[in-house]
Amino acid sequence: MTPLSLDDREDVALHQILDGNIPQFLRRFVPIHTRMTDSAGHTVRATYWVMPDYLSVGGNRDFARLPLTPMTAQQIADSLRCFLPTRKMVDDIYRQARVRPEPVPIYIYRDSALMFLNHHYIIEGQRQNRKGLIAGIKKDVVLSGKISRAGKTDRVAIYGWHRTNGQPIQPLYTGHVNRYVDYSHGIRLVYRKVRVNSRWMDYRDVLQHPVYRALLCDEEWCDFFRYGE
Repeated sequence: MTPLSLDDREDVALHQILDGNIPQFLRRFVPIHTRMTDSAGHTVRATYWVMPDYLSVGGNRDFARLPLTPMTAQQIADSLRCFLPTRKMVDDIYRQARVRPEPVPIYIYRDSALMFLNHHYIIEGQRQNRKGLIAGIKKDVVLSGKISRAGKTDRVAIYGWHRTNGQPIQPLYTGHVNRYVDYSHGIRLVYRKVRVNSRWMDYRDVLQHPVYRALLCDEEWCDFFRYGE
């Protein structure tokens, strides 16, 4: 991918992933549990299922985490009946992760495919073959009501890259145009069906519910459901 343009690079990534060239361990999603208390004092519990690591190409022994534009990420998510997380979900995932390395910033050639691979190798050195849900290693591409209310809608929302004290390096930010991708961005897929108490709900219905939306979203507006709408 190193000599390719952004468009060509995204096209290769899209076809490789949808053709099944992803690590086997990414195919088994893991549960994230959350709960809230409604105005009547009742506890509402929910579970959603997330990819245990960021979207990658390759096999279990030879793979690379691959930053993508939100448009390509959305095509992949739609094809796999998934969605992208919100800021609150990124925080919940981090708190429940088993592997939480310290973020390692890089300051040169941030948008090059070679630096994507270098950052992947740094993460692998930190991970040291530990298994399980990993978090804090990327800025997530997220859903945010800030996009639908921005003067410019061609934006990507990013958030996360948590330090080991639980504080994110990247606050919720929509300043980048949606064609900008750098080594620090990551795509975490979430299965679109959410279990709320004993009921299965589509994530859109949860985000639009006047009470249940707090299970997935901590913003004032939770009405941005996917990129490209």
